[in-house]
Amino acid sequence: MIIENQTMVTDAVLEAVSRAEDPRLREILQALVRHLHGFVREVRLTEREFQQAAKLVAAIGQKTTASHNEAVLMAGSLGVSALVCLLNNGNHGQSETQANMLGPFWRDDQPLSRSGDSLVRSPTPGPGLIVHVAIEDGQGLPVAGAEVDVWHSSPEGLYENQDPTQAEMNLRGRFVSDEAGRFDFRSVKPAGYPIPVDGPVGELVRATRRHNYRPAHLHFMIYKPGFKTMISQIYSPDDEHIDSDVQFGVTRALIGNYIRHDEPSSEPAFTAPWYSLDQRFVLEVGDARRPIAPIRGKATAESHHGR
Repeated sequence: MIIENQTMVTDAVLEAVSRAEDPRLREILQALVRHLHGFVREVRLTEREFQQAAKLVAAIGQKTTASHNEAVLMAGSLGVSALVCLLNNGNHGQSETQANMLGPFWRDDQPLSRSGDSLVRSPTPGPGLIVHVAIEDGQGLPVAGAEVDVWHSSPEGLYENQDPTQAEMNLRGRFVSDEAGRFDFRSVKPAGYPIPVDGPVGELVRATRRHNYRPAHLHFMIYKPGFKTMISQIYSPDDEHIDSDVQFGVTRALIGNYIRHDEPSSEPAFTAPWYSLDQRFVLEVGDARRPIAPIRGKATAESHHGR
C-alpha cells in the first residue's frame, strides 16, 4: 500500500499484522496498533517526544541486568502488572481475589523446607514472625501436597538477591502442605522498602511527584496440579505506605492480620515484640504453571554499592 496520508498508515499496518496465522497473536497485534496509533493521534506526539520515548524504551533494556528487571519495575509502576493480575483472577476479574503480582525477586530454586522451619539463614535483626498457613479449595476442603514458595525482604528492605551481605537463600523457603492443607514457618517481620529509582522508573516517579515505597509484605506462590497457580502478597496494615503503594498492588483481600505480641515467647523463641499471622488461601480450579523467574543473578558488592 502506498501511503498518501496519516490515516492510511494505520490501515497499512493493520493489513500487515492481519496476516499473522495465530488468531490470538493477530487479535493482540491489531488491538495494539489501533490503540497505539490512537494514542499518538490523541496526544499529537511530536517528533522530539517520540525520540525521547524511544530513548526511554532503550534505557529500560539497558538498565535490566541479571539481578534487576527494569521492565517489570516499570510495568508495576504504571499499574499494568496489577491490572493484568486482577483481570486474570477472581473469576476473570468478576470477584475478589487473593492473587497479586509476582514481583521481580522470586527465585525458582528456593530450598525445600519442613513445616516449622525458619527462613532466616544469616543474621537478620528484626521482630520475630511466625506464620500459620492454611490452603483450601473453593468448597473449603484442605489442599494437601501443594508446593508453596515463600520469600520476602529483610527488615532493611532488601531481598537476598539484591544484597550480597545476606546469605544465599536468606528469607526464602519452599514448603509442602500436609493432609490438613497446612504448614508453618518462622522468620522476621518484613519492612517496606524503596524501589530502585536510578533508571527510567525513577524518572517516572519523580515526574509524577510520587514516593517510591512499597508497603511491607510476604510473598507466596502456591503450586498444585489441578489448581491455578496462586501468586500472592500479604501486606502489613501498620505500614505507613499501605494506601499509596508505588506499584499499586494492595487490595483489601491482601491485607493480613499481623498480630503484635508484647511479651517474650519461648515457643517460638522470640523476644518482644514479635508478630504472628494466620493466613488462609483459597485456590481456583485451573492450570498449574510455574512462572519464569524475572531475574537470574545476584547483586555483587560492587553493583550493590553503586545502586
